[in-house]
Amino acid sequence: MSNTYGPLTIYSRKDCGLCDEMLAGLKIWQNRYNFEIELIDIDTCPLLTERFAARIPLLVAADTEICEYHLNEQALLSFFARHKAILHA
Repeated sequence: MSNTYGPLTIYSRKDCGLCDEMLAGLKIWQNRYNFEIELIDIDTCPLLTERFAARIPLLVAADTEICEYHLNEQALLSFFARHKAILHA
């Protein structure tokens, strides 16, 4: 798959129901917008745990935070629209 948007990263942890829901919701958009999903378990690194424990799941693309706790499809689509505008500028 050629990656148009770069990977979208979900900061998550094991046994996180909200994380599973965000991943499932994100997969619905994956083929349409051509992106990879990267999962990062914050519990594998104390610095990540300290930084993100109260905010998971957190969806980011590079340095851009898209949404946290629940997949916000409006925020996701807004990210795609902004990124597309930059690519075609």
